[in-house]
Amino acid sequence: MRNIALRLMYDGTNYHGWQEQKKDVTVAATVQNALTKICGHPVKLVGCGRTDAGVHAARYCANFKTDSKIPAERLPLALTALLPPDIAAVQAIDADSEFNAILSCIKKEYTYRIYNTRMRDPFYSNRAYFYPVRLNLDAMAEAASCFIGTHDFSAVRSVGTQTKTTVRTVHWYEVEQNGAIIDLRVCADGFLYNMARAMAGTLLYVSEGKIAAKDIPGLLLTQDRRLFGPTVPPCGLYLTRIWYNGPVGDMMHAALPW
Repeated sequence: MRNIALRLMYDGTNYHGWQEQKKDVTVAATVQNALTKICGHPVKLVGCGRTDAGVHAARYCANFKTDSKIPAERLPLALTALLPPDIAAVQAIDADSEFNAILSCIKKEYTYRIYNTRMRDPFYSNRAYFYPVRLNLDAMAEAASCFIGTHDFSAVRSVGTQTKTTVRTVHWYEVEQNGAIIDLRVCADGFLYNMARAMAGTLLYVSEGKIAAKDIPGLLLTQDRRLFGPTVPPCGLYLTRIWYNGPVGDMMHAALPW
């Protein structure tokens, strides 16, 4: 039985997240249905994590087991031909039998994109958070640095998913500006439910003067969600990078093959 690792990308606007559900249209179910047609047997995908409804992925990894003889390098084009235009299969390789897209993951980077200008741009309506108030980027960068390190992040998560521990390690959190676009890039060994969006909302509160950046370490110790900023809308969130060892890691970081 082969173990195929897939590199995907998708616009999550039309989907109720990654995870397969009984009634809602999801990315996983859409890709599985296409793979089932190609492989000639039911396919069950293991994704690198759950992205919520409306969240996007510039890089996403999933794996599945198959006895199909189709060469891995031919799968992306065959799969993309059967997928809707907001999902694409970028690459595929034969991975080690023990590879698991979620359990083998070392760390992930999420980027929250803000369109910071007074005039709305309809082309960003589902791909960035429109925020018409001028942002204080220096204050936001100071606040972002306070999240770096190993902490209990229960104060910046939403209740809904059980987890053994709420302790995570944030490797970096950067605030970048390119014209009207503000990108908040955070990399961690794992993310709690809505953690990236709650952290972004907290940076906005700091910009507005509702929270002082220097108070964030102490507020984290309270484990009180009410003391932090709101969970910002999903439209601005992207899974931008993901790390693995070995050939799958090389695939996930390679330039687009076209």
